Amino acid sequence: MKKRGIGAIHKKHAIKQKYADKGSEMADNQLEEMSRQLEIFREKLEEFAAKHKNDIKKDPQFRQQFQEMCAAIGVDPLASSKGFWSELLGVGDFYYELGVQIIEVCMAASHRTGGLMELGELRRKLITSRGKSSTHQEITNEDLLRAIEKLTVLGTGVQLIQTRGRYLIQSVSKELSMDHTAVLGEAEKTQQGFVSVSSLTSSLNWPRERAHKALDDLVMEGYGWIDEQNGKERTVWFPALFPQSI
Repeated sequence: MKKRGIGAIHKKHAIKQKYADKGSEMADNQLEEMSRQLEIFREKLEEFAAKHKNDIKKDPQFRQQFQEMCAAIGVDPLASSKGFWSELLGVGDFYYELGVQIIEVCMAASHRTGGLMELGELRRKLITSRGKSSTHQEITNEDLLRAIEKLTVLGTGVQLIQTRGRYLIQSVSKELSMDHTAVLGEAEKTQQGFVSVSSLTSSLNWPRERAHKALDDLVMEGYGWIDEQNGKERTVWFPALFPQSI
């Protein structure tokens, strides 16, 4: 009985090992087949890109769809300004050039904005600075967000801040806390870009000391302007959130 029991255990172990080996073999085969299919798909993607090169460069909606298709298979045509994608499409160069222009526009307006600019205003200023030359592709908000994402990776000091309903571009290396971002969100809600200590204590349920501190920080860094002309309570206005460019 004992010998038969040991033999059965060995047999059972051998069968389990065969199943494990077979499972590993099937997994390797599946991985190899997936790699082969992915390579074929990438080749087809390159053929598609070559065929629709002009559409990708000139049509922003088509360009966005192409980027999404690339992301779905882990291809990043913006990973470098050199290499196949750049040579084929000029896509990498397009976004790197756009990134440089974003920095230039933000810095030129920093004396007024303190280093914060709303995405829509940035796009309008960029379109104006780039001119209407046919050599310049149309740019969209999605193009700007991709370019800013690349700038963030490079550590240029450019960051993206998302409030309740819009994006702000921060072009100076200053740390904004959660309180600062909350203040900007409340200023956006006014549709005019201003807040006061009273409005913050009411809407955010903050003590007055906390509201004072957050506003003082933002004013000191140049993001906000103080207005003491209403005769009641000082307000702080944020140029980046003004409804129209000044």
